[in-house]
Amino acid sequence: MKDVARRLSAISNTEATPTYRESPNNIEAEQALLGAILVNNDAFYRVSDFLKPVHFHEPLHRRIFEVAGDIIRMGKMANPVTIKTFLPADEKVGDLTVAQYLARLAADAVSIINAEDYGRAIYDLALRRSLITIGEDMVNIAYDAPLDMPPQAQIEDTERRLFELAETGRYDGGFQSFADAVSQAIDMAGAAFERDGNLSGISTGIHSLDARMGGLQRSDLIVLAGRPGMGKTSLATNIAYNIAAAYEPEVLPDGSFKAKNGGVVAFYSLEMSAEQLATRIISEQTEVSSSKIRRGDISEADFEKLVACSQMMQKIPLFIDQTGGISIAQLAARARRLKRQRGLDAMVVDYIQLMQGSKKSGENRVQEITEITTGLKALGKELGVPIIALSQLSRQVESREDKRPQLSDLRESGSIEQDADVVLFVFREEYYVKNLEPRDPDDPKYAEWEAQMDKVKGTADVIIAKQRHGPTGTVKLAFQSEFTRFTDLADPSFTQYEH
Repeated sequence: MKDVARRLSAISNTEATPTYRESPNNIEAEQALLGAILVNNDAFYRVSDFLKPVHFHEPLHRRIFEVAGDIIRMGKMANPVTIKTFLPADEKVGDLTVAQYLARLAADAVSIINAEDYGRAIYDLALRRSLITIGEDMVNIAYDAPLDMPPQAQIEDTERRLFELAETGRYDGGFQSFADAVSQAIDMAGAAFERDGNLSGISTGIHSLDARMGGLQRSDLIVLAGRPGMGKTSLATNIAYNIAAAYEPEVLPDGSFKAKNGGVVAFYSLEMSAEQLATRIISEQTEVSSSKIRRGDISEADFEKLVACSQMMQKIPLFIDQTGGISIAQLAARARRLKRQRGLDAMVVDYIQLMQGSKKSGENRVQEITEITTGLKALGKELGVPIIALSQLSRQVESREDKRPQLSDLRESGSIEQDADVVLFVFREEYYVKNLEPRDPDDPKYAEWEAQMDKVKGTADVIIAKQRHGPTGTVKLAFQSEFTRFTDLADPSFTQYEH
């Protein structure tokens, strides 16, 4: 009993002097900035782009900054006399009234030169307080474990909040002069001039396609659609591999990296496993049939080729996520994480119809697809990367005599067509002609079928049905089905353009 009493006594003595931790703040910096603004209203414009009332720790300082900002934006003078009428007159700051406190702030004002430094100090402390809030919420939710938020959902929500904080925690935004905008446009043109292929976007590795699109443009949603068997996954895999294989990093002054050529690619494979996708890529690169690789029907020379290819591909920045039925929230969380950890320059989603929305009550599939495409478009803009999203086409294509796809053939097409910056259709006439082969080789129509087959064999059309930045039209490519590989045709005269 004595030991228990001694321990309780020790605990009570410790609790008598608890450690108190105050949220990060700097009241003096807030006072100095507000004083500078009250003396010279130009100081407000030094900080207004990034500093908001909510960033101040002291509630009265928030109100002073908000009122002063409103008055200055109206073109009037904000000083202790003009703003005191908009603040509570009966409130006390220590022994001072609010009017006296405003006068004291102005009297102790620092130079306008220091205004931005004080603003940044206040902003940084607000970010630290936000980090503490996110951390506390994470711990409290984990302890309470509400039924409607499983651990995975909590991880995704925390990642989203942290990424938002990281992305907004910069001193940019607001208006920029036209001279700056022109300078950025010239910089982009200069980068395109220096980049392989002279493209404004990321090269797909297929020159005739790049010529029509100028490469894959940042923040674009590119929908790649086709009926089963047309090779849309093959084309997406070819493009993803070409981008990753061409990756050439450039070191920026702050020590970070950006892609000078090619880029880091995230491939969300909802239909195929990572191993199946890798088999396709190895087949394409080594020109060993993927069906032979799967069956093990390969020679020793072929196997050596596969091993050499796999060793070369170890360093390629292509990351595969094979989660089936992934939601747009999960996809976004993983993309943000990859961008912060490894960088991210392009994304491929195979395919839209296999993704899940948030499953809101009473929501139908069309609304779910709308949520997914809107989410992909917003994610592309947020991360500043092109997203290639594959899509199935409806069966109505098969019932038409002309099997060439149209925009109206997109399944749940309204939102897909609306949100996409570019819509590409993959069409292989060989697929349909092959199925029309007459059973009897002596049939008079057999020669006619052979002639038609020779004409379309080994070719594929990529139809650019929609493009915000350029013309529509058809690009004819070579397709080697045994290696699932799309390449440029030897004869470029096959490319057709429209305006």
